Amino acid sequence: MPIKKALLERSNAACELCGSTSELSVFDVPPVAEPNSDKAVLVCATCLPQIEKNTEMDSNHWRCLNDSMWSQVPAVQVLAFRMLTRLAKNEGWAHDLLDMMYMEDETKAWADYNVAADQIEAVAATRDSNGTVLAGGDNVTLIKDLDVKGSSFTAKRGTPVRNISLTDNPEQIEGRVNGVRIVLLTQFIKKMPQD
Repeated sequence: MPIKKALLERSNAACELCGSTSELSVFDVPPVAEPNSDKAVLVCATCLPQIEKNTEMDSNHWRCLNDSMWSQVPAVQVLAFRMLTRLAKNEGWAHDLLDMMYMEDETKAWADYNVAADQIEAVAATRDSNGTVLAGGDNVTLIKDLDVKGSSFTAKRGTPVRNISLTDNPEQIEGRVNGVRIVLLTQFIKKMPQD
């Protein structure tokens, strides 16, 4: 039986996380050596991009995990655990749900796969003063007048710094201000909206 058909039967044609019935697709819960319905979850178009980190997390949407975390399907439990773990960094209710969640040892080991790597990635990410993740090539602006060491000018608040470079230190970036390449502390910058 094709995987999607098996998942549609198992879930009564609804997202196994939030219950939505629109635009359903198969999500393979890593690690998956060979795709099958036991290692997959049927998810909607709202859940999928957030699971794949292609869009910002809508914490209110994920309150649905309060119900889906109790699923008898291990793949659903694993995905609910991983999403709650991501949310628990900023949401107390998600942390509370994690404390209540129970999984068999084998399912828990599967759920823990990549969670540590995600936490390290989240900690090590370079973020601006508002907590927005920065990437090489982003444009930022200064939020404070800064005296530039080793030069005679002050970088003024509101000065754009284009095409930044990341450093080994997540609290610092490199960029050009007045034609001079300098290191800036991320606490004094904010990401510019993309055009």
